[in-house]
Amino acid sequence: MKSLPYFCRGEVIRGFGRGSKELGIPTANFPDSVVDHLPADIGTGIYCGWACVGGGDVHKMVMSIGWNPYYKNTKKSMETHVIHTFKEDFYGEILSVVMVGYIRPERGFDSLDALITAIHSDIEEAKRRLDLPEHRKLQEDNFFRTLPKQIMNGH
Repeated sequence: MKSLPYFCRGEVIRGFGRGSKELGIPTANFPDSVVDHLPADIGTGIYCGWACVGGGDVHKMVMSIGWNPYYKNTKKSMETHVIHTFKEDFYGEILSVVMVGYIRPERGFDSLDALITAIHSDIEEAKRRLDLPEHRKLQEDNFFRTLPKQIMNGH
């Protein structure tokens, strides 16, 4: 994918509320304005990268872009699981991410347990890939050190 690494940020909005409640895997959701401006070559699927909430620390992340076939969504979403335990929700905060790698295509699952197992596998794969030197260097990118007054997508 020519557009990777891809840098974007946006305000964290409320999603469907499934990540924490049903899956036990909290996600931060981007607004449509961020999702709608993704480059054409960033298709649906699971990605890994780095994420920062507000001006805080940069953590590993795994992201789902798509329609979440298990739930039969009718609107494309961009849901980020920051691989870190936060003390509280951060709705309204600015989430900055850099997507560095593609893990797998989006797919449907026969059961909630199968979906949860796949997500945990994606998280482990993201951790492994992000430890590679070519990906680890992006954790220190200046993108995470400056919060512009406007939301941005792109490089």
